[in-house]
Amino acid sequence: MRIMAIDYGDARTGVAVSDASGILTGYTTVIQSRRPETVAEEIAALVPAHGVEVLVMGFPRNMDGTESLRADLYRSFAALLEERTGLKPVLWDERRTTIEAHAILSASGKRTKRHKKNVDAVAASLILDGYLRFLAGRSSIE
Repeated sequence: MRIMAIDYGDARTGVAVSDASGILTGYTTVIQSRRPETVAEEIAALVPAHGVEVLVMGFPRNMDGTESLRADLYRSFAALLEERTGLKPVLWDERRTTIEAHAILSASGKRTKRHKKNVDAVAASLILDGYLRFLAGRSSIE
């Protein structure tokens, strides 16, 4: 089962798709657009192209676990995605993913100026990794 993770942003949206086994990240990209409709259309095109069956979207929470001020914006975008793809996105806690993505890129030797091009895809990969680990843990309990 292929799972797509989405790191939705104001100017760029990171996308990561798992491999067919649903274990590893197999594909990443960044959608450059400030228009939610454009982002949703591009994601809707990626879903059948990659055989995606599940959408997981990063959801903004404060460090104390409460919803951030942007939560309603993300819920609206999730509804738009569901309308365009027919898949209801799982809203997944995205706390610290962008910070961790910057750290990963810095550790890999990428210059800070070049992070903008990759940070959203790396953040989407981290969201995907967290969700895949959750599924793996859940299935070992069942």
